Amino acid sequence: MRLSSFRLPRITQNMLWGRKMSESAGKVLSEGKTKIVRETKDRNIVLLEFKDSITALDGEKKDVLKGKSVVNSQISAHFFKLLAKKGVPTHFVEFVEPNMMKVKKLKMLPVEIVCRNIAAGHLVKNFPVKEGTPLNPPVVEFYLKDDARHDPMLNEDHFVILGIASRDEVKKIKELTLKTNKILSEYLKSKNLVLVDFKIEVGRGEDGKIYVGDEINGDSMRIWEAGTNKILDKDVYRKGASMEDVMNTYIQLYQKLLGKTPPI
Repeated sequence: MRLSSFRLPRITQNMLWGRKMSESAGKVLSEGKTKIVRETKDRNIVLLEFKDSITALDGEKKDVLKGKSVVNSQISAHFFKLLAKKGVPTHFVEFVEPNMMKVKKLKMLPVEIVCRNIAAGHLVKNFPVKEGTPLNPPVVEFYLKDDARHDPMLNEDHFVILGIASRDEVKKIKELTLKTNKILSEYLKSKNLVLVDFKIEVGRGEDGKIYVGDEINGDSMRIWEAGTNKILDKDVYRKGASMEDVMNTYIQLYQKLLGKTPPI
């Protein structure tokens, strides 16, 4: 064979990403509907690997959306960096291409915290309030993570009775939620977007303090385009849009937030 005919294999971005992932990814500690938690060499740090899965209706509706993991992981990292800069304690340490985050290992509370700025979703379904009604002050709700019971709503007494958190911790969680809401709302407004509502999860760190964990992206937020109320989040999937339209929605949100096209 002539030397001139020999070609080294082309190193693509995907190959580089795969190498980074193989070097970083460790043993699977747990796996959920949309993410995998992996161990690292540091016992206080874990890798959160995002999946291309998309689910709704307590997991009853589910599909695979190729590229979603890249989009959502990068949006999450973007928001966590913003929150950290503004003084909100989060689990975020650093982003690992293409779809992973190094995060502090937390003991997660089995609770979802929802903050609502505009009436939509379950609030409209369960209470006599019209969709699109501004909520002032914002409404903060707590839900027990339990698909079998369809995530029942909690109050402060339930936290204590179920041994989830103390009253002081519930107060701190609400304060963190409202601070997060203010930061995200103001940031999205600067992008001509409206934060309708969002969901966060929290956990205790090694120091016993409460940190915002999990993810923050189009799967856990309702975001409307200002002026048009165009949906730019997972609601398009809940409402039955085609998978192509759903993916295009995720890409549009990424472009509006990060100012570039996602590497998918």
